[in-house]
Amino acid sequence: MINIRVAEDRDESFLRQMLYEAIHIPEDKPPQEELLNAPHLRRYNKDWGRSGDFALVAYTDEKPAGAAWYRLFPEDEKGYGFVDERTPEIGIALTSEVRGKGIGKRLLSELIRSASDFGYPALSLSVDPKNERAVQLYQRIGFKRIDNVSGSYTMVYRIDNGDSVEY
Repeated sequence: MINIRVAEDRDESFLRQMLYEAIHIPEDKPPQEELLNAPHLRRYNKDWGRSGDFALVAYTDEKPAGAAWYRLFPEDEKGYGFVDERTPEIGIALTSEVRGKGIGKRLLSELIRSASDFGYPALSLSVDPKNERAVQLYQRIGFKRIDNVSGSYTMVYRIDNGDSVEY
């Protein structure tokens, strides 16, 4: 059975592990702390819990199995999937044991629902096109590719909450 809940302070270590898993580097991936503390990636976990941060954790048999999150970025500290200051950028990762079992889709659906509840106009992400399973999942959920930046797709999911936003 899969349970999904809002992340708590006690999940910080697991969220960092999932952020590391979400970074698609097929070969010679640096160790977790080295990679997450690299200047171009620190913005994704530095001061987690600030305004605009939100995360969900999926559990199977009382064990964390995956997480999905979003974060707002300012113009002067853009994330790779940045589109504007009012659109959170998302991330998602699962433990290897649960991939391909629908947990990612459930996490994304819950994340979209949360963003809608908070009144966000859209969600964005950056994905390596070589990560075909992820690209296909995002497309099935309704994300649309809007740009190709440095070899990665920027994709956006528009939330129908009456806000007219164009990308």
